[in-house]
Amino acid sequence: MEWTVETLGDKLVGKPTGRVDEASWELFSESLIDAVRAAKAAGASLVVDLSSLDYMVSRGLRALTLAKREGDPDTVVILAAPNERMREILHISRYDKMFKVVDSVAEAV
Repeated sequence: MEWTVETLGDKLVGKPTGRVDEASWELFSESLIDAVRAAKAAGASLVVDLSSLDYMVSRGLRALTLAKREGDPDTVVILAAPNERMREILHISRYDKMFKVVDSVAEAV
């Protein structure tokens, strides 16, 4: 799993690539929490671009929960462009109720 961050307009966009699995969930968690802290410090929203993420284990979902807690009520975390498998994981786990999920990064920025 790789993680990149860029600024688009007034949003910070974090993009994980690959899989969040037993070998990579800690890197995903650290990267995501760092991005939430950066968004919080900048008074910006964080868009997590899931378009290049193939799969996520439950520890990755836990990282999303921890990242949401790391922000404050004004730090919005948006999940963008999940593939079909990721959309199903978000739906089954009800994370689509906890986070705003949009079809594309463009829709979020």
